[in-house]
Amino acid sequence: MGRDVIVACDFPGKEEVLRFLDRFPEEKPYVKIGMELFYAEGPAIVREIKARGHRIFLDLKLHDIPNTVKSAMAVLSRLDVDMVNLHAAGTAAMMTAALEGLTRPDGTRPLLIAVTQLTSTSEERMRGELLIDRPLDEVVMAYAKNAAQAGLDGVVCSPLEAAKVHDACGSAFLTVTPGVRFADSDVGDQARVTTPERAREIGSDYIVVGRPITRAEDPVAAYRRCVREFVG
Repeated sequence: MGRDVIVACDFPGKEEVLRFLDRFPEEKPYVKIGMELFYAEGPAIVREIKARGHRIFLDLKLHDIPNTVKSAMAVLSRLDVDMVNLHAAGTAAMMTAALEGLTRPDGTRPLLIAVTQLTSTSEERMRGELLIDRPLDEVVMAYAKNAAQAGLDGVVCSPLEAAKVHDACGSAFLTVTPGVRFADSDVGDQARVTTPERAREIGSDYIVVGRPITRAEDPVAAYRRCVREFVG
């Protein structure tokens, strides 16, 4: 599976996201639909963007008891998205149940990945607020191994951790990495960031890029720059 750039379409509603996507007359970027847009517009926006020819990463980060997540995943599997996620902190039992719910009767399913630690979470916050008294890298690797053992396709992690995840879980285990900024961009609220070029060197399979593209003066040019720097 080749590398790709996923554009985080974190817009407040249908009008804004479709206006943004209309700016791409040639490309059909892989897009991420997150909580803000999904909660505003519901499944209809997923269907509309899919009908336009875009691949979709539905980023809802499910985290609940196993049976609830299994039932929710069964609903999401009917939306014909390409990738969905959950929180690895929900335990291996929850991830196994999610995989069962996501798998359709014909055996097909979207890719399922697990969030290890959010890229806005520093080790200091993890220790001080979440009371996880282990090094951040160790926690990420443990969560990634749990996800692999549960049968998931990969994890969401910082690009700084991608190579270590591949070492621990194999080269086919996907690393989907937010926290990517151009060298001349503001890091915003991210704590663990790198550039598209460096993410490629480290071994990210997908990078998720939002504001450096969506808020750029010329989003198409910014997207093409990101693809050029990451995919080559």
